[in-house]
Amino acid sequence: MQIIYHEAVQRHDPKFFLVRGVPGQSPERPERATLLLGAAREAGHQVLTPAAHGAGPRAAIHSPEYLDFLAGAHAAWQALPDASPEIVANIHPTRYPGNYPRSIVGRAGFHMADTACPLGEHSFEAACHSADCAVEAAIRVLGGEPAVYALCRPPGHHAFADMAGGFCFLNNAAIAAQTLRQRCQRVAILDVDVHHGNGTQAIFYQRADVYTLSLHADPGDYYPFFWGHAQERGEGAGEGYNLNLPLPIGTGDEDYLRALQGLLRPLQQFAPEALVVALGLDTYAGDPLRGMAISTPGFARIGELLGALALPTVLIQEGGYPCPELGANLVSFLRGFERARLA
Repeated sequence: MQIIYHEAVQRHDPKFFLVRGVPGQSPERPERATLLLGAAREAGHQVLTPAAHGAGPRAAIHSPEYLDFLAGAHAAWQALPDASPEIVANIHPTRYPGNYPRSIVGRAGFHMADTACPLGEHSFEAACHSADCAVEAAIRVLGGEPAVYALCRPPGHHAFADMAGGFCFLNNAAIAAQTLRQRCQRVAILDVDVHHGNGTQAIFYQRADVYTLSLHADPGDYYPFFWGHAQERGEGAGEGYNLNLPLPIGTGDEDYLRALQGLLRPLQQFAPEALVVALGLDTYAGDPLRGMAISTPGFARIGELLGALALPTVLIQEGGYPCPELGANLVSFLRGFERARLA
């Protein structure tokens, strides 16, 4: 399989992270990409560098105001006296209705949902290259590749049209889906990350052309808490085109696979012309975030179920954090996916 990767995604290196109020090392660090890339190469996959696709694909999903913030925020923050090396918002307002502040401190709060998305000097650059990986993968699928994997970092599915959150700045899965919509009337996004893809849901919540489905740890007990519940079905033209299936924390292979099979039935009824998979490997039993209990062989079985759909597919890397098995979990998934495609 073609693997799309740009070395500049390594330049985002967040330092600030809170766990139950205690500062610690962020799990979303460059090592993630190193482990995933090394495993993919060792397994014989072809690694390609994306072209520069410019601002257009990002602007098709994200607001001009938000993109302007991401591009200039770090320099404005550093101009403050005694500023920290990376932006961490200290105010998160109830936004709507709300006024747009002049101060960079206020704008940071307006555009950042939580403290898990510190914005460093090179964060936006890395996010733009990450988005280019997603666009390149989608273009190659439109060009006839059956499936392409985009090694995106930072991840994207918690990024709203105008707000960062949960390690995410630009919504790579949404950008890939919108790129596919250039030629496809109907596109499905299936999110199998341990966390609900709240940003992706919000972006398409009032649209019927992109069906968003998510299988994730129950947000009653787990991040992102305020989104991802089963009753969230879309609004307006999008009503019925959003489907969430929350699972108990600690769900293992068999229960997860049964739930996924149930989710695939409505996906197939939608009859998408292409599929975007928001591929979270953080459902692994040994992942540092400890949300679910999928085994390494379990990822192959997940891949088989998705590969058997036989849809043109863009695989977008979301979560999955440094642990000894991270690369093996990716290879297991890709092996299962390709095996099913060839069956």
